[in-house]
Amino acid sequence: MIGEGGDDTKDENATEEIEDLDLALIRAAQEGIALTARPYEALGARLSITEDEVIERLAALLEEEVIRRFSATIGHRALGIVANAMIVWRVPPEEVERAGPIMASFSEVTHCYQRPERPEWPYNLYTVVHSPSREECRRVAAEISREVGISDYQVLFSEREFKKTGARI
Repeated sequence: MIGEGGDDTKDENATEEIEDLDLALIRAAQEGIALTARPYEALGARLSITEDEVIERLAALLEEEVIRRFSATIGHRALGIVANAMIVWRVPPEEVERAGPIMASFSEVTHCYQRPERPEWPYNLYTVVHSPSREECRRVAAEISREVGISDYQVLFSEREFKKTGARI
């Protein structure tokens, strides 16, 4: 305990240990979580801590906003999702607030965002779709187009993936 006449060295070291353990937990988690019925238990085993401690520490890190989110990335190619398309939309500025949420509501859309248009590139809304085929991506684009009433768009397909990782510490 820190206090009058007390030795606060022990508490300072404990704080450093906690911070080091949290850092180790973050690093271990970003390397990947085991595909198992008890992934937090497996993660804890790598750090010699319990499943409950992993869950508590991750919850605290989220609460303290040390980490922004804790999520999984699916190996989409292994699931047969091999076509990736960015659909670029030319949406009148006064329609963006209406059209954007409708586009984002489609389950096939994984990203939807607005960017400023440029004279050489007039598109201002972007949606990303992953699908088993290019034809399916085109079908989704046509369905979104009908739903929002915007017909000025292009479907751009990924040709090659060079790297896919989240932010790392």
